[in-house]
Formats: sequence, C-alpha cells, structure tokens
Amino acid sequence: MKIPRITMQQKPPKTAQPLPDRSSGRPAMLVASGIMLSRVAGLVRERALAHFLGTLPAADAFRAALRIPNFLQNLFGEGVLSASFIPVYSRLLAGSEEREANHVASVVGSLLAVVTSLLVILGVFSTPLLIDAIAPGFTGETRQLTIRLVQILFPGVGLLVMSAWCLGILNSHGRFFLSYSAPVLWNLFIIAGLIMFGRTESLSNLVVSTAWCSVFGSLAQFLVQIPTVLRLTRQLRFSIDTASPDVRGVLVNFIPVFISRGIVQFSAYIDNVLASLLPSGSVALLNCAQTIGLLPISLFGMSISAAELPAMSRTLAGDGNVVRIQLAERLTAAMRRMAFLVIPAATSFFAFGDTLAGLLYQSGRFTRVDTIYVWALLIGSGIGLVASTSGRLCSSAFYALRDTRTPLRWAIVRVVLTIVLGYLSAFPIPKLLHLDPSWGLAGLPASAGIAGWVEFLLLRHALRSRIGSFSIPRMLLFRLWSIALLSAALTYPLKLLTTGHPVVAGMVVLPCYGMLYLGVAQYLRIPEAGSLLGRLRRHK
Repeated sequence: MKIPRITMQQKPPKTAQPLPDRSSGRPAMLVASGIMLSRVAGLVRERALAHFLGTLPAADAFRAALRIPNFLQNLFGEGVLSASFIPVYSRLLAGSEEREANHVASVVGSLLAVVTSLLVILGVFSTPLLIDAIAPGFTGETRQLTIRLVQILFPGVGLLVMSAWCLGILNSHGRFFLSYSAPVLWNLFIIAGLIMFGRTESLSNLVVSTAWCSVFGSLAQFLVQIPTVLRLTRQLRFSIDTASPDVRGVLVNFIPVFISRGIVQFSAYIDNVLASLLPSGSVALLNCAQTIGLLPISLFGMSISAAELPAMSRTLAGDGNVVRIQLAERLTAAMRRMAFLVIPAATSFFAFGDTLAGLLYQSGRFTRVDTIYVWALLIGSGIGLVASTSGRLCSSAFYALRDTRTPLRWAIVRVVLTIVLGYLSAFPIPKLLHLDPSWGLAGLPASAGIAGWVEFLLLRHALRSRIGSFSIPRMLLFRLWSIALLSAALTYPLKLLTTGHPVVAGMVVLPCYGMLYLGVAQYLRIPEAGSLLGRLRRHK
C-alpha cells in the first residue's frame, strides 16, 4: 500500500503545525447554509425567468447567452482555484507563513485579473463566432438576440472570476458563509430586472435589460467580499512575480485542473448544442432541469467537499502514516454524511420530479406539459446524483494530495462517455423507438449520470491505492435507500390529492417527505440523523 506523497511541487512548511483535526460538520453546515441562500435565490430567479419568458425563443436566447460567460467563469473560477490555490494557501497558513501566503494570494489574484480582462475583451469582439459554436441551431432574430446578450454579459465574467478568488481566500481562513452566500446578490439583481421591466418591455428588450442587471449583480457579488478579504490578508499588492516555488506550485496544479474543467465544460457545451438542435424550447427546459438537478450537488456535494478540502490540506502537513489513516477516516465520515443527504434527494427526483418542477416553474408561460418534460429530465439526473457528489469528494482528496492529473484522466473518460451516450439517446434511439423528437432531450442527463458512475468508481479505486480502504457500509446504504423509498411511498397519496395545484403540492408533499425520511432515520438510530437534528437544535 502506498503512502501519499506530499512533496509534489512544494515541500512541507518548516514550521508546520497542523490545526487540530476537527470534523468538517460545522464548516460544511456554513457552506450549505450559504449555498442554500444562494440556491433559493437562484430558484426564485429561475421561477421569475420561467414566468416572464416561458420556453419561448427569448428564453432560449437568454439561457444560451449565459452559457458562454459561465464557461469562462467555471474554467477560471471556483473549481480550478479550489483545486490549485486552496491546498497551497491553506498549508502556508497552517505553517504560520503568512507573508508567503499573502504573496501567493497577490500573484494569483493579479494573474487572474490580467488574463480574464484580456479574455473578456476578446470575447466581446468574437461573440458571433462563439454563438455559431455553442448554439448552431439558432437562426434569425434568436441568433442576433443571443449575440447581443453575450456581449453585454461578458464584462461580468471577470468580476465573477475575481469573486471566486475571494472565495479561495475566505475558505482557507475558515470564512465559508460569506463566500457562498454572496451569489444571492447576483440573483437578486436579475430578479429585480425581471420585475422592473417585465410588465412594460417586449420580450427582447426585457432580456437585454435583465442582462445589464446581471452585470451589476456580478459587481455587487465581488464588492461584498472585498472588505473581509483585505482584513484577513492585509498585505495584498498587485504582482506577477512567479519566482516563488509556492506560486509555481499553484500554477503547475492549475494547468491540469484547468484542462479538466475545460473538458467538463465541453461536455455541457455539447449538451447545449444537442438541445439547440432539438425542437424549440429544449434549451430552456434543459436549463430548468439542470437548476434543480444541481441543487443537491451544490448543497451536499459541494458543501462537504469544500469544507473538507482545506482541512485535508492542513492534515497533509503531518506524518505520512497518520495522513493515510486520517484521510481514510475523513473520507468515510464525509461519504456517510453525503449519502444520508443525497439518497433522499435522488429518490425525490424519481417520485416527485413533477412536484418540484411545478412548484418552481409552473406559472405564466410555463405550462403543465413543460413540467412533465422537466420531470423526465430529473429522472435522468437522479441516476447519477449519488455518483456525482461522491466523485466530487474523491476529487477534493486528490487535490489535497496535490495530484490533479488523476481526476483529469477520469474526467476525460466521463466526458467521452457522456457525449457518445448523449448523442445516441437524443437522436437515434428516439427515432428507433418512434418517439417524439422532443423526448430525446431526456436522454442527456441520464447519459451524464451513467458516465458519472463510471468516473466515481475509477476515482475511488485510484484513491484507495493511495490511502487505503474507505467506504460506506453496505447495510447503511441499504437502510438509507429503504427509508427513502418508504417515505416516498407513504407521501405519494398526498401528491395524487394535490394534482392540479402545483404550489400547494410542493408546499405540502415535499416537506412531508423530508420529515418522514428524517423521522424514520432517527427512529432507526442512524447516526447522521441524530447529528443533523442536533445541529438544527443548536442553531435555533
């Protein structure tokens, strides 16, 4: 069995004194709370978009326009910085090397500002070419509107990337809530734009005005974090001096993670292209389903993984054998918590996907038929939900080990599978089964789910060879799935009774399902249920 190597690109701090090895429960709760606020605001935003735009061509244009700036944001933003910057920065803080930590933060922030500024300028002028690449199915007025929207949205990209840099600094200092709740402001600006202009403007003018509101929201999201960042760092200054071994370590790790994120974004791009080739409204429906499907990944997968990454990075300053044992224990405990939260979410997608979609979207121009389509997409998302969240945690462990190449390797496998399976399920299979072409859209998230399972199993196998065995007991998994299915079965009659009243159904059925799951888990003395209830009582 191999002991994890922590030398890689950076030697351990000479004066390293790792912080006490505490559970990530409270940090994960802070992350989840911040994400919950931002996601709730995001769901309100999506409902407002669905209400004012429905699945009309203007909705397709606006949602497709958001894809291009978000592509760059995701490439340079939170995921890449979490994998490359936080492990180095956290270890320097743990070793009391604050001066070097500030230098690393200064250089990384300066380089990000320069690179993203250049990309924003280039993006504004090359937008027509980008539209042809990301939405080739758009023509005429829809294409022209999308071009205009992308050019407006691009300046917000740099601000959101710098906001992710702030997140890396805040997380390393244990300030989780602010960084993950800051996106609430971005969502509120978009919602405000829709409400202000939704009654008076034409659809094309409405989405243009909303795009400008999005840019101002990006600025607000960045500015709200700056005071705390400056207070924690104190010695930040503009610098592009990359001579420091620690800075080089960040840059070296940045490259494979950047490529990995690029590959993942390429997969999302392919989904968007395939959706644009399907009947009108497919892009909007896919985005609506993805908003719901990503919610448990953000709330549970991201919160636990984000809280664990700095903790695992600090742990790696210790003795090699202790590192192996502690990492295995941390991963097992984190995966137990994740499974307890994600399994009922996946079950709800299968049983109550239409209830979720109806509660969030069904009003105005968004009809019951659209809700059923979103339910079909959520069933596909539920297939890979457990794998997606667990795979994110395994990737964080590799990043803490300063190994960014292994997650890249298996990300490539996942993306290739997603593209191949997605194409087959979107076009040949519906034709072979004589289905309406619009139902081919449902195969896209299902394909991603199958590929997610392949990636997770490969990541887990590779990680076990580094740190030893870690896993969730099979009996616990069986009990959790049984509790979730039983709770869904007992709640399903309520869904049938409230059919035709989407808001009432969502307000009644979903809370009952969640309380039943938690109550039965507590009755059966599932430890994670008691821990969650204990934290909720302490926060009252």
